[in-house]
Amino acid sequence: MCNLYSNTTASEAMRQLFKVDAARDHLGNAQPRPGIHPKGTAPVVALDDDGKRELVEMSWGFRTPKVSQRTGKPIKPAAWNNARDDKLMKSGLWKGSFADRRCLVPVSSFNETKGQKPATDYWFALAGEGDDRAPFAIAGLWRVEREDLLEPEHPRRVHTMVTTEANDLIRPIHAKGRMPVILRPDDYETWLTGSLDEAAALLRPYPSAEMRIVLQGVGEKRDEAGL
Repeated sequence: MCNLYSNTTASEAMRQLFKVDAARDHLGNAQPRPGIHPKGTAPVVALDDDGKRELVEMSWGFRTPKVSQRTGKPIKPAAWNNARDDKLMKSGLWKGSFADRRCLVPVSSFNETKGQKPATDYWFALAGEGDDRAPFAIAGLWRVEREDLLEPEHPRRVHTMVTTEANDLIRPIHAKGRMPVILRPDDYETWLTGSLDEAAALLRPYPSAEMRIVLQGVGEKRDEAGL
């Protein structure tokens, strides 16, 4: 399960990578995000009403109502920030978005944690040299959320990441053997507009040889910039 990721890519670079027209970049003066947590806001590439790609802010995690087992009163809603690939066409939480509202989640690196007290944080990125982290996209879903389930001033649209079986690099670290679905640029259009079968065919582990661990630290989970 991915509970922390970064996006340190400039807006202009994201527009070029994801082929988004400047007029459909709604991020404003977006700043680098070294640590994006569940219920935080982040850039997402989705299709607008005209079927054109746009860059927009969304809040991470589909929200569902939650009540206290002790009092029966509403408490902070749960945020479903990961969607298992084997549940997309079965779960009512995901079915509608998988059919009609797929998106791309721009990422520079993502975190997985191993162990407890102390925990070790591992940050994964695409293979490359030096400290540069090439931007990439994780397969995502989105929906318009109930306003009463959101934090004040958060966007109504929320997103989640699709996960699949982990590759050989991540499997020894992730306790449940899962990883986000990383898409190749040639597959962006298929994920956004393809049929259910075409999109489902992209749900596979990314090759270990094309990834690397860029940061590792012992202690409580921290943002990438703090390691």
